[in-house]
Amino acid sequence: MNVWKRIALSAYYAASQPARRRAAVDRAARQTEPVRVLFYHRVADRHPNSWTMPTATFAAQIRWLQRRFDLVGLGEAQERIASGRNRWPTACITFDDGYAENFTFAIPLLVMDKIPFTYFVSTNHVLRGVPFPHDVDAGQPLPPNSAEQLRELVAAGVEIGAHSRSHANLGAPQSRAQLVDEIAGSKCELEAALDREIGYFAFPGGMPENLSAEAFRIAYQAGYRGVCSAYGGYNLPGDDPFHLRRFHADVEMVRFKNWLSIDRRKLRGHTEFDPGDYRGEVSAAPPQPAAV
Repeated sequence: MNVWKRIALSAYYAASQPARRRAAVDRAARQTEPVRVLFYHRVADRHPNSWTMPTATFAAQIRWLQRRFDLVGLGEAQERIASGRNRWPTACITFDDGYAENFTFAIPLLVMDKIPFTYFVSTNHVLRGVPFPHDVDAGQPLPPNSAEQLRELVAAGVEIGAHSRSHANLGAPQSRAQLVDEIAGSKCELEAALDREIGYFAFPGGMPENLSAEAFRIAYQAGYRGVCSAYGGYNLPGDDPFHLRRFHADVEMVRFKNWLSIDRRKLRGHTEFDPGDYRGEVSAAPPQPAAV
């Protein structure tokens, strides 16, 4: 963010504080407080890129969240959304991809403070040690997590989620067999490697163009309890709890605070993805991956 945008957003955020406080009191009284779901990728100070959060900024964001929100897991978030009533400011923390550097700072901080989080990984990379293609393309093949690190997370009580097998764009034209392999296949692989049920799936990319009604249907039939997008948006009490909308945690603290404290412009302005009737015509048994 350039300096003039930062100044303008800081001024807007400061000027809107009285209205935000009044709106928060009103939401609490009506029990309409949204659930915010954040996601990070990589927390590190070396080799910065657009999907890396500096360690100091990550720590500052976690401390800010701890002072203001109930930090809950995805299951508790879904219960609050499904109930149609939520009085308390609520937030969830998630990670996508599976970067080894997260074990240096971010994960120890969250585990030490007993903050729940869900860690979404792409199985071709974390189970085989293959760097992510977007890192290779950028000339910096950063190390992914290992299967042993994922087992350490499971032992610490962290929820592991699936993020496809190959970090594929699941909104692109492809066969049903390919979608099943990426969505159900990553679930099967992780369950076999970790001896633990995998309950949640995060769409790589997560924008509307990376989603499809067929992918939602396959995820539901595969037995996932919920799926995560990444195009922004708040999860309002009474929304469909199967689809959890997420914000990327912004490195700019003023933008991070602006989104988390409910920017009414963003509340009104985002385009919602409609997955259709993904629950309809559920088969007796979940689809099996083409190759695991």
